[in-house]
Amino acid sequence: MFTGLVQAVGRLRRHARGVIVDGMAGQFAIALGDSVSVDGVCLTVAELQAGGFRADVSEETLERSTLAAKAAVGGSVNLEPALRLADRLGGHLVSGHVDGLGEVTGIQQLSGSWRLEIRWLDEAYGRYVCDKASVAVDGISLTVAGASPGGDHFWIAVIPLTWTSTTLQLRRVGDAINLEADLLAKYTERLIGAGAGSLASRLPPEASATGIDHAWLSEQGWG
Repeated sequence: MFTGLVQAVGRLRRHARGVIVDGMAGQFAIALGDSVSVDGVCLTVAELQAGGFRADVSEETLERSTLAAKAAVGGSVNLEPALRLADRLGGHLVSGHVDGLGEVTGIQQLSGSWRLEIRWLDEAYGRYVCDKASVAVDGISLTVAGASPGGDHFWIAVIPLTWTSTTLQLRRVGDAINLEADLLAKYTERLIGAGAGSLASRLPPEASATGIDHAWLSEQGWG
């Protein structure tokens, strides 16, 4: 689990057994088996190297994220070590499991921030986006400032510190980016949808017959 608060920027390159992350010497401590968010993708440290580490990457991860394309050209990546239970949650809960790719459709420098416009390549993920929702962009915890009715197009206000200390400053219109929607939105959808029948089967007969409403809750002592 991560917070989406980037702690370092490294470089990615391909390896016969996955990828190698370079350029993070002294940024933060890692050990064999640790989880590290690499541009929003949770990878496991399989081998420690001078100034970085090697990680195994599955075919599914390479297909769903930008890691393959970045590793081919030595691209820069955002890095964050896994969250400890005692750590302060300054961003939002990020799993490091990329939902899909997005595309940068607009970049505008304003007086005190940058406006970053993004669209989901798979429009179906737009249902998880709304004003002030959380979204991880290349592993960075950001807040949606505005969105289209379907949520497939949205924009974010990026403060100067975030812009200059992450790879956002390198992004150009047309670039592909890794996107992870808010965990709570996805789990809520799953529980309300597919889990509705399972929940109903566990309710007392009188609740299943009449439904749960204010009267029934009051009768059960929840008044």
